[in-house]
Amino acid sequence: MNARAAAAWVVGTFDTKAPELDYIAGLLRAAGVPVRTVDIGTRSAPGVADIEARAVAACHPQGAGAVFGTDDRGAAVTAMGEALGLCVQHALDAGEIAGMLGVGGSGGTSMIAPAMRRLPIGCPKLLVSTMASGNVAPYVDVMDLMLLYPVTDIAGLNRLSRTILANAAHAMAGMLTHRPPPLATALDKPAIGLTMFGVTTPCVQALRAELQDDFDAQVFHANGAGGRTLEALAAAGLLTAIVDVTTTEVGQHLHGGVCDAGPNRLDAAARHGLPWLGSLGALDMINWGPRHTVPERHRDRLFHVHNPDVTLMRSNADEVRAAGRRIAEQLNRASAPVRLLLPLRGLSMLDAPGQPFHAPQVNAALFDTLRQQLVQDERHQLIEMDLHINDPAFASAMAQQVRQVLG
Repeated sequence: MNARAAAAWVVGTFDTKAPELDYIAGLLRAAGVPVRTVDIGTRSAPGVADIEARAVAACHPQGAGAVFGTDDRGAAVTAMGEALGLCVQHALDAGEIAGMLGVGGSGGTSMIAPAMRRLPIGCPKLLVSTMASGNVAPYVDVMDLMLLYPVTDIAGLNRLSRTILANAAHAMAGMLTHRPPPLATALDKPAIGLTMFGVTTPCVQALRAELQDDFDAQVFHANGAGGRTLEALAAAGLLTAIVDVTTTEVGQHLHGGVCDAGPNRLDAAARHGLPWLGSLGALDMINWGPRHTVPERHRDRLFHVHNPDVTLMRSNADEVRAAGRRIAEQLNRASAPVRLLLPLRGLSMLDAPGQPFHAPQVNAALFDTLRQQLVQDERHQLIEMDLHINDPAFASAMAQQVRQVLG
């Protein structure tokens, strides 16, 4: 493909959804947005889109035959999805994509969403999908991808579909014609990633307030997706350091909690040489959904119902030991400075005197594990604080360490 000016890509299967896609493209053009239509239909006729299906399919490593040389529709859709991702990457590298608006059912969504996730954070990505009312995690992952449910199936234009599709087109036009204001001041500051849970909010808010004049502090909700987002941004070189106050996702992963960030939590700092400063926020708990969803094997455990959709279970000594071993294992791999601050008087709002999860003897098992397992030297330091994690003095101590490490 020859290099072209950046445009909004309108993507879908023109063999089944050409009227809807052309309608969206027309509305975008009427709003003054340059448009390039992209066909990913596996049975399309030529000439229906600016970038034809065979041109997209040709980006597949095995060529267009991988898409059009099979009678297996599932295999063809899978191959077209892979081809679209590579097509998007080539165009992105050439500066040809300003944003992406897709339309699809289950098959189209499976092809378009992974390609959209190749676009950088901040680049507009909007997918009108019949899958948007279910579990959208496989499509969104940790990207700023917006899903819009079309209400009716995407099977022709009618008074309802015209309204929904027009909203999608005008949303994309708004994003492309009204860019965020310049943030020169923030961009001059080193970017640091902080992790927070509701039960560690006082610590992180105080820490952010102490650091925000000198650092671009970005806070991530340690709910599984947030931790994966933090790791992804660190791996992409978009963070100068990680200030990991809330490491609950490590325990969640090991013991089946719903706030599971996967096996690679704490990996980016070690793998990419980023300074890591952090603590043990919310390791006193493992999160489940509504009370009736808690596995039967845990029926005799200590619970706290946070709200109708979130049930918290107090971690026991074996669980926190396992989390401590995993944290030490990851941090021992780090080549950059490590500062792990132990809040000896409690790990969360619920782990404080008079609160339901206050259990100093359980926390002692965690602290002892880290004392034994973390290899300490001039670069890797374990700092014990006779404070609760939400004590203002703890946040000040963490801020002081950040300034010392990052200069």
